[in-house]
Amino acid sequence: MTYTTLELLGTLFFGVAVIHTFMVGKILQWSHHFPKDSLTRGFLHLLGEIEVVFAIWASLFMVVYISLEGWTAAVTYQNSLDFTEPFFIFAIMVVCSTRPVLTVARQGILAISSGIQKIFKTPAVSTDLAVVMILGPLSGSFITEPAAMTVTAFMLNAMLQKESNKLIYALIAVLFVNVSIGGALTPFAAPPILMVASKWGWDFAFVASHLGWKAAIAVIINSVGLVLIFRKDFKNGCITLKEVEARLAHSQAAIPWFVILIHLLFLAGIVITGHHRNAFLGIFLLFLGVASATIRYQDHLRLKESLLVSLFLGGIIQFGAFQKWWLAPLLGKMNDAVLFKGATLLTAITDNAALTYLGSQVDLSDSSKYALVAGALAGGGLTIIANAPNAAGYSVLSHKFPGGIKPLNLLMAALAPTAVAIVCLWLL
Repeated sequence: MTYTTLELLGTLFFGVAVIHTFMVGKILQWSHHFPKDSLTRGFLHLLGEIEVVFAIWASLFMVVYISLEGWTAAVTYQNSLDFTEPFFIFAIMVVCSTRPVLTVARQGILAISSGIQKIFKTPAVSTDLAVVMILGPLSGSFITEPAAMTVTAFMLNAMLQKESNKLIYALIAVLFVNVSIGGALTPFAAPPILMVASKWGWDFAFVASHLGWKAAIAVIINSVGLVLIFRKDFKNGCITLKEVEARLAHSQAAIPWFVILIHLLFLAGIVITGHHRNAFLGIFLLFLGVASATIRYQDHLRLKESLLVSLFLGGIIQFGAFQKWWLAPLLGKMNDAVLFKGATLLTAITDNAALTYLGSQVDLSDSSKYALVAGALAGGGLTIIANAPNAAGYSVLSHKFPGGIKPLNLLMAALAPTAVAIVCLWLL
Protein backbone atom coordinates (compact mmCIF):
# COMPACT_ATOMS: atom_id res chain seq x y z
CA MET A 1 0.00 0.00 0.00
CA THR A 2 1.73 3.14 -1.22
CA TYR A 3 0.73 6.69 -0.47
CA THR A 4 1.99 10.22 -0.81
CA THR A 5 2.45 12.75 1.97
CA LEU A 6 -0.65 14.63 0.78
CA GLU A 7 -2.74 11.45 0.77
CA LEU A 8 -1.65 10.66 4.30
CA LEU A 9 -2.42 14.20 5.44
CA GLY A 10 -5.76 14.11 3.62
CA THR A 11 -6.72 10.96 5.51
CA LEU A 12 -5.48 12.43 8.78
CA PHE A 13 -7.54 15.61 8.39
CA PHE A 14 -10.55 13.55 7.30
CA GLY A 15 -10.19 11.35 10.40
CA VAL A 16 -10.02 14.41 12.64
CA ALA A 17 -13.17 15.77 10.98
CA VAL A 18 -15.00 12.48 11.65
CA ILE A 19 -13.95 12.61 15.32
CA HIS A 20 -15.07 16.25 15.43
CA THR A 21 -18.59 15.25 14.32
CA PHE A 22 -18.90 13.04 17.40
CA MET A 23 -17.98 15.99 19.63
CA VAL A 24 -20.31 18.69 18.31
CA GLY A 25 -22.86 18.20 21.09
CA LYS A 26 -20.22 18.62 23.80
CA ILE A 27 -18.73 21.67 22.04
CA LEU A 28 -22.16 23.35 21.94
CA GLN A 29 -22.51 22.74 25.67
CA TRP A 30 -19.09 24.31 26.28
CA SER A 31 -20.12 27.39 24.29
CA HIS A 32 -22.94 28.10 26.76
CA HIS A 33 -20.41 28.65 29.56
CA PHE A 34 -19.33 31.94 28.00
CA PRO A 35 -21.20 35.28 27.67
CA LYS A 36 -23.59 35.49 24.72
CA ASP A 37 -21.73 38.21 22.87
CA SER A 38 -18.22 36.86 23.52
CA LEU A 39 -15.96 35.85 20.65
CA THR A 40 -15.19 32.54 22.39
CA ARG A 41 -18.85 31.55 22.54
CA GLY A 42 -19.35 32.45 18.89
CA PHE A 43 -16.30 30.46 17.83
CA LEU A 44 -17.28 27.40 19.87
CA HIS A 45 -20.84 27.61 18.54
CA LEU A 46 -19.46 27.56 15.01
CA LEU A 47 -17.36 24.48 15.82
CA GLY A 48 -20.48 22.88 17.29
CA GLU A 49 -22.48 23.18 14.06
CA ILE A 50 -22.18 19.77 12.42
CA GLU A 51 -22.85 21.14 8.93
CA VAL A 52 -19.62 23.18 8.91
CA VAL A 53 -17.29 20.54 10.39
CA PHE A 54 -15.98 19.07 7.14
CA ALA A 55 -15.82 22.46 5.46
CA ILE A 56 -13.61 23.78 8.29
CA TRP A 57 -11.19 20.87 8.17
CA ALA A 58 -11.20 20.79 4.37
CA SER A 59 -10.25 24.49 4.37
CA LEU A 60 -7.41 23.87 6.80
CA PHE A 61 -6.23 20.95 4.69
CA MET A 62 -6.18 23.13 1.59
CA VAL A 63 -3.98 25.61 3.42
CA VAL A 64 -1.54 22.75 4.05
CA TYR A 65 -1.92 21.65 0.41
CA ILE A 66 -1.01 25.12 -0.85
CA SER A 67 1.99 25.35 1.49
CA LEU A 68 3.33 22.00 0.26
CA GLU A 69 2.41 22.00 -3.45
CA GLY A 70 1.83 25.65 -4.29
CA TRP A 71 -1.15 27.67 -5.43
CA THR A 72 -1.25 26.35 -9.01
CA ALA A 73 -1.39 22.69 -7.93
CA ALA A 74 -4.12 23.46 -5.40
CA VAL A 75 -6.24 25.25 -8.00
CA THR A 76 -5.73 22.37 -10.44
CA TYR A 77 -6.89 19.90 -7.80
CA GLN A 78 -9.89 22.06 -6.98
CA ASN A 79 -10.87 22.19 -10.64
CA SER A 80 -10.69 18.39 -10.85
CA LEU A 81 -13.45 17.98 -8.24
CA ASP A 82 -17.11 17.63 -9.15
CA PHE A 83 -19.41 19.65 -6.90
CA THR A 84 -22.57 18.93 -8.91
CA GLU A 85 -24.19 17.02 -6.04
CA PRO A 86 -23.85 19.78 -3.40
CA PHE A 87 -25.24 22.35 -5.86
CA PHE A 88 -28.09 20.01 -6.76
CA ILE A 89 -28.97 19.37 -3.12
CA PHE A 90 -28.94 23.11 -2.47
CA ALA A 91 -31.40 23.73 -5.31
CA ILE A 92 -33.66 20.77 -4.59
CA MET A 93 -33.86 21.55 -0.86
CA VAL A 94 -34.94 25.12 -1.51
CA VAL A 95 -37.62 24.10 -4.03
CA CYS A 96 -38.94 21.16 -2.00
CA SER A 97 -39.25 23.27 1.15
CA THR A 98 -41.62 25.74 -0.51
CA ARG A 99 -45.23 25.83 0.62
CA PRO A 100 -46.77 24.74 -2.73
CA VAL A 101 -44.59 21.61 -3.01
CA LEU A 102 -45.11 20.63 0.63
CA THR A 103 -48.86 21.19 0.30
CA VAL A 104 -49.07 18.77 -2.63
CA ALA A 105 -47.00 16.18 -0.75
CA ARG A 106 -49.10 16.44 2.41
CA GLN A 107 -52.41 16.29 0.61
CA GLY A 108 -51.33 13.35 -1.54
CA ILE A 109 -50.18 11.30 1.43
CA LEU A 110 -53.25 12.39 3.42
CA ALA A 111 -55.52 11.00 0.69
CA ILE A 112 -53.72 7.65 0.71
CA SER A 113 -53.67 7.49 4.51
CA SER A 114 -57.37 8.35 4.73
CA GLY A 115 -58.18 5.54 2.34
CA ILE A 116 -56.22 3.05 4.45
CA GLN A 117 -57.95 4.27 7.61
CA LYS A 118 -61.40 3.74 6.08
CA ILE A 119 -60.61 0.26 4.81
CA PHE A 120 -58.69 -1.12 7.80
CA LYS A 121 -60.07 1.12 10.59
CA THR A 122 -56.54 2.01 11.76
CA PRO A 123 -55.74 4.94 14.11
CA ALA A 124 -55.28 8.21 12.24
CA VAL A 125 -51.95 9.36 13.73
CA SER A 126 -50.30 5.95 13.43
CA THR A 127 -51.50 5.48 9.87
CA ASP A 128 -50.39 8.95 8.81
CA LEU A 129 -46.92 8.43 10.26
CA ALA A 130 -46.53 4.97 8.75
CA VAL A 131 -47.57 6.22 5.29
CA VAL A 132 -45.25 9.24 5.54
CA MET A 133 -42.32 7.03 6.58
CA ILE A 134 -43.00 4.55 3.77
CA LEU A 135 -44.05 6.65 0.78
CA GLY A 136 -41.73 9.57 1.58
CA PRO A 137 -38.47 7.59 1.36
CA LEU A 138 -39.69 5.37 -1.52
CA SER A 139 -40.55 8.48 -3.53
CA GLY A 140 -36.82 9.18 -3.48
CA SER A 141 -36.47 6.59 -6.26
CA PHE A 142 -38.24 9.02 -8.59
CA ILE A 143 -37.77 12.57 -7.27
CA THR A 144 -34.24 11.81 -5.92
CA GLU A 145 -33.27 11.08 -2.32
CA PRO A 146 -32.47 14.70 -1.30
CA ALA A 147 -35.95 15.79 -2.39
CA ALA A 148 -37.59 12.86 -0.62
CA MET A 149 -35.61 13.53 2.55
CA THR A 150 -36.56 17.22 2.57
CA VAL A 151 -40.27 16.65 1.97
CA THR A 152 -40.52 13.77 4.47
CA ALA A 153 -38.64 15.67 7.17
CA PHE A 154 -40.91 18.71 6.75
CA MET A 155 -44.04 16.57 7.06
CA LEU A 156 -42.70 14.89 10.20
CA ASN A 157 -41.77 18.30 11.59
CA ALA A 158 -45.36 19.52 11.07
CA MET A 159 -46.85 16.46 12.78
CA LEU A 160 -44.51 16.31 15.79
CA GLN A 161 -45.73 18.51 18.65
CA LYS A 162 -44.09 16.88 21.65
CA GLU A 163 -41.47 14.17 21.60
CA SER A 164 -39.08 12.44 23.97
CA ASN A 165 -35.34 12.26 23.38
CA LYS A 166 -35.59 8.53 22.72
CA LEU A 167 -38.41 8.97 20.23
CA ILE A 168 -36.79 11.71 18.16
CA TYR A 169 -33.56 9.72 17.78
CA ALA A 170 -35.50 6.61 16.79
CA LEU A 171 -37.52 8.64 14.30
CA ILE A 172 -34.57 10.32 12.62
CA ALA A 173 -32.64 7.03 12.55
CA VAL A 174 -35.47 5.24 10.72
CA LEU A 175 -35.83 8.25 8.42
CA PHE A 176 -32.13 8.14 7.50
CA VAL A 177 -32.09 4.38 6.92
CA ASN A 178 -35.33 4.39 4.94
CA VAL A 179 -34.22 7.23 2.65
CA SER A 180 -30.83 5.56 2.09
CA ILE A 181 -32.45 2.34 0.86
CA GLY A 182 -35.67 3.91 -0.45
CA GLY A 183 -33.97 5.24 -3.57
CA ALA A 184 -32.98 1.75 -4.69
CA LEU A 185 -35.96 1.20 -7.00
CA THR A 186 -34.25 3.08 -9.85
CA PRO A 187 -30.64 3.52 -11.02
CA PHE A 188 -30.62 7.34 -10.95
CA ALA A 189 -31.86 8.42 -7.50
CA ALA A 190 -29.69 6.84 -4.77
CA PRO A 191 -26.17 8.34 -4.89
CA PRO A 192 -24.38 4.99 -4.19
CA ILE A 193 -26.16 3.39 -7.16
CA LEU A 194 -25.85 6.42 -9.41
CA MET A 195 -22.07 6.37 -9.00
CA VAL A 196 -21.74 2.91 -10.53
CA ALA A 197 -24.91 2.24 -12.59
CA SER A 198 -23.58 3.53 -15.90
CA LYS A 199 -20.14 1.93 -15.59
CA TRP A 200 -21.51 -1.45 -14.52
CA GLY A 201 -24.50 -1.44 -16.87
CA TRP A 202 -27.13 -1.49 -14.11
CA ASP A 203 -30.39 -0.46 -15.77
CA PHE A 204 -33.86 0.09 -14.26
CA ALA A 205 -34.84 -3.58 -14.48
CA PHE A 206 -31.63 -4.80 -12.86
CA VAL A 207 -31.75 -2.35 -9.94
CA ALA A 208 -35.45 -2.90 -9.24
CA SER A 209 -35.19 -6.71 -9.39
CA HIS A 210 -31.96 -7.05 -7.40
CA LEU A 211 -32.22 -4.21 -4.87
CA GLY A 212 -35.52 -2.34 -5.17
CA TRP A 213 -38.09 -4.83 -3.92
CA LYS A 214 -35.85 -5.86 -1.00
CA ALA A 215 -35.36 -2.22 -0.02
CA ALA A 216 -39.12 -1.60 -0.18
CA ILE A 217 -39.76 -4.50 2.21
CA ALA A 218 -37.17 -3.11 4.64
CA VAL A 219 -38.73 0.38 4.47
CA ILE A 220 -42.16 -1.05 5.30
CA ILE A 221 -40.85 -3.17 8.20
CA ASN A 222 -38.89 -0.26 9.69
CA SER A 223 -41.82 2.16 9.40
CA VAL A 224 -44.47 -0.17 10.80
CA GLY A 225 -42.10 -1.29 13.56
CA LEU A 226 -41.37 2.30 14.58
CA VAL A 227 -45.07 3.17 14.74
CA LEU A 228 -45.95 0.05 16.74
CA ILE A 229 -43.12 0.46 19.25
CA PHE A 230 -43.78 4.17 19.85
CA ARG A 231 -47.56 4.22 19.23
CA LYS A 232 -48.31 5.68 22.68
CA ASP A 233 -45.70 8.41 22.25
CA PHE A 234 -47.00 9.25 18.79
CA LYS A 235 -50.61 9.30 20.03
CA ASN A 236 -49.74 11.81 22.76
CA GLY A 237 -47.15 13.88 20.93
CA CYS A 238 -48.33 14.08 17.31
CA ILE A 239 -51.20 15.52 15.33
CA THR A 240 -52.69 14.03 12.18
CA LEU A 241 -52.06 15.33 8.68
CA LYS A 242 -55.71 16.37 8.56
CA GLU A 243 -55.12 18.57 11.63
CA VAL A 244 -51.97 19.97 10.05
CA GLU A 245 -53.94 20.92 6.94
CA ALA A 246 -56.72 22.48 9.05
CA ARG A 247 -54.28 24.62 11.02
CA LEU A 248 -52.47 25.78 7.91
CA ALA A 249 -55.75 26.59 6.14
CA HIS A 250 -56.60 29.09 8.89
CA SER A 251 -53.22 30.81 8.85
CA GLN A 252 -52.21 30.74 5.18
CA ALA A 253 -53.69 31.96 1.93
CA ALA A 254 -55.11 29.28 -0.36
CA ILE A 255 -52.65 28.49 -3.15
CA PRO A 256 -54.00 28.79 -6.74
CA TRP A 257 -53.64 25.64 -8.83
CA PHE A 258 -51.43 27.33 -11.43
CA VAL A 259 -48.91 28.39 -8.75
CA ILE A 260 -48.68 24.78 -7.57
CA LEU A 261 -48.29 23.59 -11.16
CA ILE A 262 -45.47 26.04 -11.83
CA HIS A 263 -43.61 24.86 -8.73
CA LEU A 264 -44.01 21.21 -9.71
CA LEU A 265 -42.68 21.99 -13.19
CA PHE A 266 -39.62 23.67 -11.68
CA LEU A 267 -39.12 20.67 -9.40
CA ALA A 268 -39.39 18.27 -12.36
CA GLY A 269 -36.98 20.39 -14.40
CA ILE A 270 -34.33 20.37 -11.68
CA VAL A 271 -34.72 16.60 -11.12
CA ILE A 272 -34.48 15.81 -14.84
CA THR A 273 -31.37 17.96 -15.30
CA GLY A 274 -29.87 16.92 -11.97
CA HIS A 275 -26.64 15.65 -13.54
CA HIS A 276 -26.08 18.82 -15.55
CA ARG A 277 -25.07 21.57 -13.15
CA ASN A 278 -25.36 24.55 -15.49
CA ALA A 279 -28.82 23.46 -16.61
CA PHE A 280 -30.41 22.95 -13.20
CA LEU A 281 -28.75 26.04 -11.74
CA GLY A 282 -30.24 28.08 -14.56
CA ILE A 283 -33.67 26.62 -13.83
CA PHE A 284 -33.14 27.29 -10.12
CA LEU A 285 -32.25 30.95 -10.70
CA LEU A 286 -35.42 31.38 -12.72
CA PHE A 287 -37.33 29.68 -9.90
CA LEU A 288 -36.01 32.24 -7.40
CA GLY A 289 -37.54 34.97 -9.53
CA VAL A 290 -40.89 33.19 -9.65
CA ALA A 291 -40.75 32.59 -5.88
CA SER A 292 -40.31 36.31 -5.27
CA ALA A 293 -43.30 37.03 -7.51
CA THR A 294 -45.47 34.51 -5.60
CA ILE A 295 -44.29 35.56 -2.15
CA ARG A 296 -47.85 35.59 -0.81
CA TYR A 297 -47.95 31.80 -1.18
CA GLN A 298 -44.47 31.19 0.21
CA ASP A 299 -42.88 30.70 3.58
CA HIS A 300 -39.33 31.99 3.84
CA LEU A 301 -37.05 30.19 1.41
CA ARG A 302 -34.63 27.93 3.28
CA LEU A 303 -31.54 29.33 1.60
CA LYS A 304 -29.32 29.34 4.69
CA GLU A 305 -30.17 25.80 5.76
CA SER A 306 -29.74 24.48 2.22
CA LEU A 307 -26.43 26.27 1.86
CA LEU A 308 -25.12 24.72 5.09
CA VAL A 309 -26.02 21.23 3.84
CA SER A 310 -24.21 21.93 0.56
CA LEU A 311 -21.20 23.17 2.51
CA PHE A 312 -21.19 19.93 4.50
CA LEU A 313 -21.20 17.77 1.36
CA GLY A 314 -18.63 19.95 -0.36
CA GLY A 315 -16.24 19.37 2.53
CA ILE A 316 -16.64 15.60 2.20
CA ILE A 317 -15.97 15.76 -1.55
CA GLN A 318 -12.84 17.80 -0.88
CA PHE A 319 -11.40 14.85 1.06
CA GLY A 320 -12.69 12.07 -1.22
CA ALA A 321 -9.73 11.69 -3.56
CA PHE A 322 -7.33 11.31 -0.65
CA GLN A 323 -9.06 8.20 0.72
CA LYS A 324 -8.57 6.08 -2.40
CA TRP A 325 -5.08 4.93 -1.38
CA TRP A 326 -6.41 2.89 1.55
CA LEU A 327 -10.05 2.25 0.62
CA ALA A 328 -9.58 0.75 -2.84
CA PRO A 329 -7.02 -1.92 -1.81
CA LEU A 330 -9.08 -2.72 1.27
CA LEU A 331 -12.24 -3.31 -0.75
CA GLY A 332 -10.38 -5.34 -3.36
CA LYS A 333 -9.17 -7.89 -0.79
CA MET A 334 -12.60 -8.74 0.66
CA ASN A 335 -14.82 -11.67 -0.29
CA ASP A 336 -18.53 -10.98 -0.88
CA ALA A 337 -19.76 -11.48 2.70
CA VAL A 338 -16.89 -9.51 4.21
CA LEU A 339 -17.28 -6.82 1.55
CA PHE A 340 -20.97 -6.40 2.39
CA LYS A 341 -20.27 -6.11 6.11
CA GLY A 342 -17.22 -3.92 5.53
CA ALA A 343 -19.13 -1.56 3.24
CA THR A 344 -21.89 -1.23 5.84
CA LEU A 345 -19.38 -0.32 8.54
CA LEU A 346 -17.20 1.92 6.36
CA THR A 347 -20.25 3.89 5.30
CA ALA A 348 -20.55 5.13 8.89
CA ILE A 349 -17.31 7.10 8.48
CA THR A 350 -17.37 7.95 4.79
CA ASP A 351 -20.13 8.96 2.39
CA ASN A 352 -21.68 5.85 0.83
CA ALA A 353 -21.57 7.33 -2.68
CA ALA A 354 -17.82 7.97 -2.31
CA LEU A 355 -17.42 4.39 -1.11
CA THR A 356 -19.13 2.83 -4.13
CA TYR A 357 -17.30 5.19 -6.47
CA LEU A 358 -13.95 4.05 -5.09
CA GLY A 359 -15.13 0.45 -5.31
CA SER A 360 -15.92 0.97 -8.98
CA GLN A 361 -12.22 1.65 -9.55
CA VAL A 362 -11.45 -1.92 -8.47
CA ASP A 363 -11.98 -5.05 -10.60
CA LEU A 364 -14.91 -6.75 -8.84
CA SER A 365 -17.07 -9.76 -9.67
CA ASP A 366 -20.81 -9.27 -10.24
CA SER A 367 -21.61 -10.65 -6.79
CA SER A 368 -19.00 -8.39 -5.19
CA LYS A 369 -20.49 -5.37 -6.95
CA TYR A 370 -23.86 -6.19 -5.43
CA ALA A 371 -22.30 -6.72 -1.99
CA LEU A 372 -20.56 -3.34 -2.12
CA VAL A 373 -23.62 -1.33 -3.13
CA ALA A 374 -26.04 -3.22 -0.86
CA GLY A 375 -23.73 -2.69 2.11
CA ALA A 376 -23.34 1.00 1.32
CA LEU A 377 -27.13 1.40 1.14
CA ALA A 378 -27.73 -0.55 4.36
CA GLY A 379 -25.28 1.56 6.35
CA GLY A 380 -26.56 4.90 5.09
CA GLY A 381 -28.39 5.78 8.30
CA LEU A 382 -25.67 5.09 10.85
CA THR A 383 -24.31 8.65 10.89
CA ILE A 384 -25.08 12.01 9.34
CA ILE A 385 -22.12 11.68 6.97
CA ALA A 386 -23.08 8.16 5.84
CA ASN A 387 -25.51 9.33 3.14
CA ALA A 388 -25.54 12.77 1.50
CA PRO A 389 -29.28 13.52 2.07
CA ASN A 390 -28.95 12.89 5.83
CA ALA A 391 -27.61 16.39 6.33
CA ALA A 392 -30.75 17.78 4.67
CA GLY A 393 -33.01 15.81 7.02
CA TYR A 394 -31.06 16.92 10.07
CA SER A 395 -31.16 20.53 8.92
CA VAL A 396 -34.98 20.44 8.88
CA LEU A 397 -35.28 18.67 12.25
CA SER A 398 -32.26 20.21 13.99
CA HIS A 399 -34.42 22.31 16.34
CA LYS A 400 -35.62 19.03 17.85
CA PHE A 401 -32.09 18.58 19.22
CA PRO A 402 -31.49 21.61 21.49
CA GLY A 403 -27.94 20.57 22.37
CA GLY A 404 -27.17 19.39 18.85
CA ILE A 405 -27.45 15.82 17.64
CA LYS A 406 -25.26 13.31 19.46
CA PRO A 407 -23.71 11.02 16.81
CA LEU A 408 -23.34 8.12 19.25
CA ASN A 409 -27.06 8.31 20.12
CA LEU A 410 -27.91 8.34 16.43
CA LEU A 411 -25.63 5.37 15.82
CA MET A 412 -27.27 3.34 18.58
CA ALA A 413 -30.78 4.26 17.42
CA ALA A 414 -29.92 3.31 13.84
CA LEU A 415 -28.69 -0.21 14.70
CA ALA A 416 -32.15 -1.82 14.63
CA PRO A 417 -33.40 -0.34 11.32
CA THR A 418 -29.97 -0.95 9.81
CA ALA A 419 -30.20 -4.61 10.89
CA VAL A 420 -33.54 -4.88 9.09
CA ALA A 421 -31.97 -3.40 5.95
CA ILE A 422 -29.06 -5.84 6.22
CA VAL A 423 -31.34 -8.84 6.50
CA CYS A 424 -33.52 -7.77 3.57
CA LEU A 425 -30.69 -6.76 1.24
CA TRP A 426 -28.40 -9.68 2.01
CA LEU A 427 -30.55 -12.65 2.99
CA LEU A 428 -33.66 -12.27 0.82
